[in-house]
Amino acid sequence: MKSFKVTDFKAPLQEFDEATPQPSGTQVLIKVKAAGVCHSDLHIWEGGYDLGHGRKPLSLKDRGINLPLTMGHETVGEVLAFGPDVKPTDQGDLKAGDVGLVYPWIGCGKCPTCLGGDENMCLTPRSLGVYCDGGYSDHMLVPHPRYLLNLKGLDPATTAPYACSGVTTYSALKKVEQHFDTPIVMFGAGGLGLMALSLLKAMGGKGAIMVDIDARKREAAEKAGALATVDPKAPDALEQLARKAGGPIRAVIDLVGNAATTQLGFDCLTKGGKLVIVGLFGGGATWALPLIPIKAVTIQGSYVGNLRETQELLELVRTKKVPPIPVTPLPLAKANDALLQLQQGAVVGRTVLTP
Repeated sequence: MKSFKVTDFKAPLQEFDEATPQPSGTQVLIKVKAAGVCHSDLHIWEGGYDLGHGRKPLSLKDRGINLPLTMGHETVGEVLAFGPDVKPTDQGDLKAGDVGLVYPWIGCGKCPTCLGGDENMCLTPRSLGVYCDGGYSDHMLVPHPRYLLNLKGLDPATTAPYACSGVTTYSALKKVEQHFDTPIVMFGAGGLGLMALSLLKAMGGKGAIMVDIDARKREAAEKAGALATVDPKAPDALEQLARKAGGPIRAVIDLVGNAATTQLGFDCLTKGGKLVIVGLFGGGATWALPLIPIKAVTIQGSYVGNLRETQELLELVRTKKVPPIPVTPLPLAKANDALLQLQQGAVVGRTVLTP
């Protein structure tokens, strides 16, 4: 089995050649067909998050991420074998040879949060590609068949990003669903933003105004059907947002998550509006605290999505024929190049490793 692992934070990924594992217990062995390269992988690779305000960066090592680690949490693979404890009822509609999307946001499986269906919010996570080995490999072990969602003919490379950017944006959009009759302002027109645009349309939303500093990404958003685009660095960005919205802005989804985007997102909201923060770029909030109650604004974080939402998402993609975001396939051996291109902001859409 060939894989590319983080052996030291900020160091180039190292290639490993090991024996292909055999599934034990309820595990499923898959042959990886596609593995998306997500911005969260950059944070893992770099080893932490900037918390701003002079605080010590949030260390991923201190949060239990141990090296060496095979990253990759947007994975599609072909089922090769089931572990000896997998029952026919566990397999559902999966059999050897089927291709499935891996749900990676796995928890302990025992706490009230997990038993309630929100494993992504578990306090002792076992997320694949984050705490356990993921898809930057030609083979991968999945803990249980329930975490494999049959693609039923969907394309592996364009479906892989639904495991993170897809379910992350779907879950965030559901948090502002009551405002779908007005334009939604979205910060970030990369892979997440383009995914959110296509899903918003499929979910019946009026549309989105996309905000991004990169002219190429604003152009890509316009081609993908954005109502309008705005450069946040423009001196009149706030006025542009108000004018292009054509009325009060009631919902903002920030897919970047830095001090500048959250401030502009907060400022453009009307009274009673909602700011949903998804991005993990880093930094500290700059809001004037009295304005939060004065504007009666809701500020809510949104972290990936649960298994049920991922199942809903795939069904939406099938029934509404949601167009995929732009995907650039690269061989597994180019994993380092893919990370560097993403770090440099050179990726439009999503890079997907195809072992």
